[in-house]
Amino acid sequence: MKLRVLQLGSPTGLYGAERWILALIKYLNPALVETIVGVIYDDPKLEAPLLKEAERLGFETVRIEAYGKFNFEAVKKLRRFLKEREIHILHTHAYKQDLVGWLATRGLPTRILSTPHGWSKEPDPKLWVYETLNRLAFYGFDRVAPLSKELYQGLCRLPGLKRRLTLIENAVDIDEIRSVKEIPPEVERIREQGFFVVGYIGQLIHRKGLDILLKALADEAFRKVHLFIVGDGPLRGKLEAEARSLGLSERVHFTGFRKDRLAFLRGFDVFVLPSRLEGIPRCLMEAMGMGKPVIASAIDGVTDLISSDGEGGLLFPPEDHRALAGKLQRLLEDENLRRELGQKAEEIVASRFSAARMARDYEILYQDIWEKSFAR
Repeated sequence: MKLRVLQLGSPTGLYGAERWILALIKYLNPALVETIVGVIYDDPKLEAPLLKEAERLGFETVRIEAYGKFNFEAVKKLRRFLKEREIHILHTHAYKQDLVGWLATRGLPTRILSTPHGWSKEPDPKLWVYETLNRLAFYGFDRVAPLSKELYQGLCRLPGLKRRLTLIENAVDIDEIRSVKEIPPEVERIREQGFFVVGYIGQLIHRKGLDILLKALADEAFRKVHLFIVGDGPLRGKLEAEARSLGLSERVHFTGFRKDRLAFLRGFDVFVLPSRLEGIPRCLMEAMGMGKPVIASAIDGVTDLISSDGEGGLLFPPEDHRALAGKLQRLLEDENLRRELGQKAEEIVASRFSAARMARDYEILYQDIWEKSFAR
């Protein structure tokens, strides 16, 4: 049976979860799954780039307009759409979509599945309440599919939830990564001047640990190293001030959000992810899939990709900027090591973390959820 599935994501930007959705839907078999992509549009100033990208790929989209942090109109409008379009499965991403989706599907034949993409390490009280409600709502879901072993194990600790869990590990679009050949002019200029280019791609938030990376680069040994920070977020101003205070202003480049992030990645000599907390980080998988040598903090999620130091990348203890500097120094001095790590990294991602593999797993899960709904 061909299933009609609504992917419900965020309107705020093209971050990890939104890129994950796009990677998944590109590889779902259209003979088995009819895909619609939707967002809860809660702020008129947002552009909903997820919908624009989905439309560019040829998918139907829907915008559920309900302004405000939590407007019950979102539940009513989503419920009406699920009924009118006879959606078989609602696939939700992140706590707001999960909670609205759970309420909207009550009493409908539509089945509901969530893919948790990660939790906050140090949530403020309000966010803690939302994330706690999110986890409790999972007891009313047909299935929950965490994308890393760490997320799966954490949810297993909730009494009675394990029977609803299916681990499907994170993945990236290998073909998209390999198709990128161009390097942005601003990176090319730095390379032509003989500088070594280190890069980061992602949100500028506390758990990403960019303050640790800046401290590491303040070492005198890295005078010939430039850092490109590709992405945006609430900490941008604070990080720019920290770069100035460390004397790094001329060597640290904040690009803001860039659609051509993979072109930047193509121009990096080394990719660094100094995070304090991750699921399985998409940006790290993209860097590895492009054959880039990587350095990352040894945390859960990262170690699903890099099993030990030197197996596809270099690991350092989280929060330790001196250890990070030591790893960077090794790669700066050893071109052969950079090449070996990059080759191994590409092999790891191609064999275990391709979007095509992930899509096959979800096709099976969608069918299983729908078929079991008739066995109740």
